[in-house]
Amino acid sequence: MDNFEKLYREYFQYVHFYLLRLCGDRELAEELTQETFFAALASKENFRYDSEVRTWLCKIGKNKYFEKLRKEKKLDFGDFGGERADTFDLQASLVDKEDALTIHRILHQLPEPYKEVFSLRTFGELSFMEIGRIFGKSDGWARVTYGRAKLKIIEKMKEDGHEL
Repeated sequence: MDNFEKLYREYFQYVHFYLLRLCGDRELAEELTQETFFAALASKENFRYDSEVRTWLCKIGKNKYFEKLRKEKKLDFGDFGGERADTFDLQASLVDKEDALTIHRILHQLPEPYKEVFSLRTFGELSFMEIGRIFGKSDGWARVTYGRAKLKIIEKMKEDGHEL
């Protein structure tokens, strides 16, 4: 990763499109893309080459986006409804703040790649094909991983005494 300008030219469009899909706002996606590459440049010696560069960049971008939402206090589990309800069967539980906090806690305890795939599908509203590409896997892998993550969340909620 010696030639950062080449890296920027090669992955800018991919990362920008990913962030645009994630946030749905062109200006914010451009800002986040710039922040992503700035953060990547600042931490390029931390890249371990155990994943694809585009996956690493998208993960940085996703973290920048969620960081921004947390700062603006816009990350709210009550926003899952309407068109994307099919991707999150626990919608009724999310209405209750206590249940939403429980789901959030469980999600953060999930191992990778479950946590990441679930977040990309639920928060980022990415298709299984897009998620598969990010991980260098198939859309079928993304579907199975998402389904397993969802089952793990439901099982943990039942263990904790929540009725679903």
